[in-house]
Amino acid sequence: MLKISNDNLIAFHPGYYVKRYLDDQDMKQSELADRLNTNEKRASELVNGKIELDDNLIEGLALVFGTSESMWKNLNDKYLKIKEQINRQNQLEEEKNIQKQMDYKFWENLGLVKQTSNTIDKISELRRIFHISSLKVLENRDFLVQYKTAVPEVKNKNVINSNAWVQTALNIGHLKEVSSIDLEYLRSKLPEIRKMTRDDPEKFMPKLNNIFSKSGVAFVIIPNLKNCGVNGAVKWLGKDKVLLAMNDRRKYADVFWFALFHEIRHVFQQKKGHIIISSDKNIGLRSVLDIDTLEYDANTFAQDYLINQKQYEEFVAKNNFSSTSVKEFSDKIDIHSGVVVGRLQRDNYIEYNQLNNLRQKYNIIAKNS
Repeated sequence: MLKISNDNLIAFHPGYYVKRYLDDQDMKQSELADRLNTNEKRASELVNGKIELDDNLIEGLALVFGTSESMWKNLNDKYLKIKEQINRQNQLEEEKNIQKQMDYKFWENLGLVKQTSNTIDKISELRRIFHISSLKVLENRDFLVQYKTAVPEVKNKNVINSNAWVQTALNIGHLKEVSSIDLEYLRSKLPEIRKMTRDDPEKFMPKLNNIFSKSGVAFVIIPNLKNCGVNGAVKWLGKDKVLLAMNDRRKYADVFWFALFHEIRHVFQQKKGHIIISSDKNIGLRSVLDIDTLEYDANTFAQDYLINQKQYEEFVAKNNFSSTSVKEFSDKIDIHSGVVVGRLQRDNYIEYNQLNNLRQKYNIIAKNS
């Protein structure tokens, strides 16, 4: 390319001036190749701006056209300098467009970036916390959240924000200090965690954090991010620590606990070297793992651990889904009534607008420090 430009700058490749010399001297490219002691392909690449000047070409052009070597060197240096400036300006414009698709205040509220209204400063801050040289990295469908390329519903902003959410969870997870991994300890504490379903978040969250910390699990809850379809992530951070991340969009208790036990199962699956992403349905994720099998296993585990399958089948066989009946069954199996309601709704035994008075909404304020 003989010329590159943007709205502010223009750069001419030295080949542009070589072509003018050839025209002035009525010299063909074949003759130029002979005089430079090279082949016609290389001479053509030079004239068409496809190669940069090296010392041999600089010396040869000076001899062929009767000019100084410094002239060709200066033309080449100026071209490379302005080309780099143009590339940086073009990249910055692309990054500005990416940044506009991200809710900068999300990271401000988490205390991870400085408060600013300047777009360039925002870009700089986001690069820093994501450990990337350009925000364009977040557009990569193979970066952290792997998307199938042939899913039209997935927009660029979904890819950007999903990658950003996962990287945020990884950052916080890396900073959390926990004991060395002890999955047997975590397994032994599952009954205690299940009983927490009947407590309020103010009571169970400190206990839950303590159990995860002693288990070697960096438990992270961060807000839901606009245009992000990711609900949770599990990733081993080295040999002795594993990240379990969830977002806070799970306002109802039953959804929170199902999601939590779902992610716990992913921890037990021990797929080291991979990020297991839990997401909204049909957003087109792919993985080298058999993700459908892992998800089915995690769903089944969460469902059956919260409500024993045999006890559940005996309950639904009675076909009595009154408020009193649900409360009695919940007390019998020692679990929050909302968990039973949520299961009945998902299994289509009752409508989604039924018995919601038995479900509890959480307002969980996570402490990730």
